[in-house]
This record gives sequence, structure tokens and C-alpha cells, in this order.
Amino acid sequence: VQLQASGGGLVQAGGSLRLSCSASGRIFSSHVMGWFRQAPGKEREFVAAIRWSRASTIYAESVKGRFTISKDNAKNMVYLQMNSLKSEDTAVYYCAKANGLSTYFREYNNWGQGTEVTVSS
Repeated sequence: VQLQASGGGLVQAGGSLRLSCSASGRIFSSHVMGWFRQAPGKEREFVAAIRWSRASTIYAESVKGRFTISKDNAKNMVYLQMNSLKSEDTAVYYCAKANGLSTYFREYNNWGQGTEVTVSS
């Protein structure tokens, strides 16, 4: 499965962005799609994940109530709606696929190329 993230950009604090992740290839019902982010000089950080077969989701505490992960199985798309953005959300955002629900980046075996989000304060 090849993943491609898009939708990043420059936004003011308090604004919104929606990231998209397109997946080519077969995604099985047992798979999980996740979003991670990496800010300059920092480690890759879990953001959110969703089961492909159901609507089960998990979020990092830092984004709960502000970000929403969703999917469109028919289009093989995953989305990350980001509201009330803060300067600390600035990072390169990656979508990834795992075989099970996890917040640990090493559990994800397919990664997209990343899309950059910059939040100006």
C-alpha cells in the first residue's frame, strides 16, 4: 500500500486545516490508519488513528477535542480535520498504516511522504 498525504499549509492560530491521505492498494478490515507528526528537532509523535473496519478511534491527549480523524472506505481515503490550531501543532504530518490499533510509530509499516503544517501565532 502506498500512502500520500496532502492538505498542509500555513494557517493562523485558531484556524483550521483538513489533511487527506490517499491509499493505493488493498486495505484490509484489520488494518488501522494513523496520523503522526514530527516537529523540527523532535521525535515523531502520534496524533490519531482509526480502524479501517469500524469507526474506533484514538487520539493523542494534545489534540483531543480539536482534531478529528475520519475515513472513506470507498475512496481509500483518510482525513484529519484540525480545528483550533495552535503554534505547537506546527510539524510535518504523516499518514501511516498498521496491522493493529497502536500509538507506537514502529507498529506502522507503511508511511506516506508527509505534508507540512505551519501555524503562525
